[in-house]
Amino acid sequence: MTADATQTMGFQTEAKRLLHLMIHSLYSNREIFLRELISNASDAIDKHRFAVISDGSLASGADYRIHVSADADAKTITIDDNGIGMSRDEVVDNLGTIAKSGTAAFMEQLSGDQKQDSQLIGQFGVGFYSSFIVADRVVVVTRKAGESGATRWESAGEDEFTVSEAERESSGTTITIHLKADADEFADSWRVRSVIKKYSDHISVPVMMPKPPQPSDEEEDQAESDAAVAPEWEAVNEAKALWTRSRSEISDEEYQAFYKHISHDFEDALTWSHNSVEGKLEYTSLLFLPQRAPFDLWHREGARGLKLYVQRTFIMDEAEQFLPMYLRFVKGVLDSSDLPLNVSREILQQNQQVESIRGALTKRVLDMLSKMASKQPEDYQRFWDTFGVVLKEGPAEDFTNREKIADLLRFSTTRDDDASQRVSLKDYVAAMKEGQQSIYYVVAENHATAKNSPHIEALRAQGMEVLLLSDRVDEWLMSHLAEYDGKTLRDCAKGEWDESADDDDTKKALEEAEKASESLIERMQGVLSERVAGVRPTVRLTNSPACLTVAEHEMGAQMRKIMEAAGQEMPESKPTMEINVDHPLLKRLDQEADEDRFADLAQILLDQAFLAEGSALEDPASYVARLNKLLVEMSDD
Repeated sequence: MTADATQTMGFQTEAKRLLHLMIHSLYSNREIFLRELISNASDAIDKHRFAVISDGSLASGADYRIHVSADADAKTITIDDNGIGMSRDEVVDNLGTIAKSGTAAFMEQLSGDQKQDSQLIGQFGVGFYSSFIVADRVVVVTRKAGESGATRWESAGEDEFTVSEAERESSGTTITIHLKADADEFADSWRVRSVIKKYSDHISVPVMMPKPPQPSDEEEDQAESDAAVAPEWEAVNEAKALWTRSRSEISDEEYQAFYKHISHDFEDALTWSHNSVEGKLEYTSLLFLPQRAPFDLWHREGARGLKLYVQRTFIMDEAEQFLPMYLRFVKGVLDSSDLPLNVSREILQQNQQVESIRGALTKRVLDMLSKMASKQPEDYQRFWDTFGVVLKEGPAEDFTNREKIADLLRFSTTRDDDASQRVSLKDYVAAMKEGQQSIYYVVAENHATAKNSPHIEALRAQGMEVLLLSDRVDEWLMSHLAEYDGKTLRDCAKGEWDESADDDDTKKALEEAEKASESLIERMQGVLSERVAGVRPTVRLTNSPACLTVAEHEMGAQMRKIMEAAGQEMPESKPTMEINVDHPLLKRLDQEADEDRFADLAQILLDQAFLAEGSALEDPASYVARLNKLLVEMSDD
């Protein structure tokens, strides 16, 4: 190694912030660093196995293993694997910057509560950096499979790190952690053993440590010491892929430990499903539902999918082809006996077997959710509060399972006006009034606007329950759901209300309102023709003077706003203004002889209707000016 080959580099800004957090904060669970480093070593071995399959020039590592040793005198702990290793460029890229790991999002999630913040570490793919929780200095020596040279990386976790040439007999990575004074408990081999058993028992390669010395006389001890006998290694973990074992052999603790290994989550999974299929297709799946949403849940293009193994051989980390996008929160492992070992993402997209497995796994997840909803409603409610909005994407993406997904949906309703979404469509139908033919819903920007919507006043007065929808995806969901249990889902802000008038009294009241307000409607249409498609009386209002509606199959106001915000150019569309002719304001307007004042009042009513549905006014200054003018005139009277 030459001096010229040594480079000193600075950490990326976000990496500095993260390292400062690791070094200067006291975490409630410091031992997670060992879990993360062993997990990384296991992944490196999986990648080496796959590389050997695709590149015949690489030597196979028949005895894959992870060595962990603790040195109480030197105050160090060393983790060594014979996996894929890293090249010099990969070392700089992977250990000098954490941008790929979503660090910006990680930093935004920090609350200042040390216990909560420590639980975020694993979720953001910053496992290697957790070593600085206990380290004064970290040294990494690594050699990439297929290359002759090795690389040494060293840092004290401050502003800089050094990269230099090194020597290593075979491919793999060795991480040596020089422990802080207050972390010397991890230099004790028995402490390290207990951590490995706790977190890494399920790792499919043996995690090995030197055998503890057996009691013997002093002469034998001295002889062994003089001979510098090499340590004898023994496996500390089970060293068998957990999903290959029988369910009856696996404890809940082992399942939870395995979940944390594959997801890098700190919390336990909410539930899981372990299943083996034999017959036309042979595969084993182990699927988990998390408790907490990952930070990139809404990045549809982000990394997701199951860990794919073929005949126990690791193939890829994020095989997204086996579950639909609306189930992207599911974590787990799929091990197939039917797919080729050299399978690629392109082959997966065109493979018939993949479609069959995808359909079966989707059904399994939905069945898992249905079982939880019926037998563990409190757990399901926790799931829904976290992932419900994602599940609402299902009916649009998965027509085959639309009815199954519909049973899993939960909504806020006028039953109690509470913002929490707890009412299922099955519950709604069971509570429907006699003769009610439709499931009514209203869509708004937020829950307060929805529950106070003028569009549902008549339904409230009749004691009919209305779904209060305020999630961004809700209107899109309803456009693809259409009906449930033979009942049509009806948007209260669309179409003419007389179409749903079930009794003759309602129809008669509407006809009388039309006759009584002919002249008023004609005058209002003359004033508002540039802003509305028409003006008509309605019986859907009881307290409000007016509301806005669109045609039955036209896009609603909320969906238009979402599409426009996404840069989609939308065709011009005017709403219809519906008026409550029995309201005192409309009666006062009908009697107004001054046409200028009539025009101002009509414009104010229209602006208020826009505000009531949660829309922004195109010209708020004109609205304020008209309202101020009216207030001045009233004060002068």
